[in-house]
Parts: sequence; C-alpha cells; structure tokens
Amino acid sequence: MLNLPPQAFARRDETPDQEFYRFERLVTHIDAAAVAAVTQLYRQLLPAGGAVLDLMSSWVSHLPAEVPYSRVAGLGMNARELAQNPRLTELGIVQNLNENPRLPYADGEFDGAGICVSVQYLTQPAAVFAELARVLRPGAPLVVTFSNRCFPDKAVYAWQALDDRGHVALVQQYFAAGGFGPTEVFAHQPKYGDPLFGVVGRVGSTEPANS
Repeated sequence: MLNLPPQAFARRDETPDQEFYRFERLVTHIDAAAVAAVTQLYRQLLPAGGAVLDLMSSWVSHLPAEVPYSRVAGLGMNARELAQNPRLTELGIVQNLNENPRLPYADGEFDGAGICVSVQYLTQPAAVFAELARVLRPGAPLVVTFSNRCFPDKAVYAWQALDDRGHVALVQQYFAAGGFGPTEVFAHQPKYGDPLFGVVGRVGSTEPANS
C-alpha cells in the first residue's frame, strides 16, 4: 500500500487518456545523453537472450542495438507508435493502465522489464507494479527511468509536487508497494542537459538490485 492520499494520483486533465494519446508523437522526450544512460542501464541489467517487457512503450525502446533478446513485448497507448518500434518482436498491445492495470501476460513470463520516462503518468502505480512482479520471473529486474520532464496535464499531482530526490523516493515506494525487494538508484546528472534517474528492483530478492 502507498502511504499517500488518493488525490495525490489525480491529474489536471482527467479526460480519457486514449484521447490524449490519439495522435502519435514520434519524438524523443529526453536528450541523446539521457537516452544513452537509459540504454546503458538496459545493457547492464536486462539479460541478453531473455524475454523483455517494454511497458508504457512507444516507437523506440532504447534497448542496446548489439544485444539480442529472445522476445521484446511492448504495451503502450498508441498503435501507430508501437508499429514503428523496430525492437518489438510481436505486435504491440494498446492498453490504458490507468483504466485496467491488469497485464495481459502469464505469471513469470519475462526475464526483465523497463518503463522509460512514463512512470509519472500512472494513477494506480501500486497495482501496476504488483502486476509487473507477477509477470516477471523470480530475480528478474525492473528498470524504471525518468527525467524532470513531463506532460503536466497528465502527470499525477504527487509527481509534480516533488523534486528529483522526491521522484526517486516516490518510485521506490511504488516498488515496495508492488512487492519488490530492495532497490538500487542510478543517476546521470550532467552540468548541461537532461538528468536521468533509474530505480531498479528485482522480484523476490532480498539483495540489492545490481548484485
């Protein structure tokens, strides 16, 4: 359970998310150095040859080009964006996690998962993270990355009220509420350019996430 009031997960714009994401946005939401930091985390933590879930996916997954995976599944909000994603090995699934947090996958189906610069839009984060714990195999990593950018109309109020350190702490609460073990925090904080933070946890682990 998250120790936050329900209104913390309200948004300025409560119209259906399907309307907001109706038109594709084939752009990157962080700069090239921050993208490289995401890719390096994936290179370090997502197992080569494994089955990977790209949750809240779009037209690019930021997975390292030289690393093969047996499967890359994507779930996002825009079918045209998902269709442009060259790393997905199967048809992307369009699903609004704020309306239905239940993931359409079997228990223990994935060896790793990532959420890139989207966690700030979840209105039921505890339910989504619990679902991620269900579909990941024991010991599998979940890599959640984010910057200081967002669509302010759709980011939850709790996110907008916090600074970078607060965002890290909030995401750590999401991991704990979902049943993950201890988390590890990574930070890319250049003098100029976009910061990038990563919080990583593993299913059923009592060891630090990078052990």
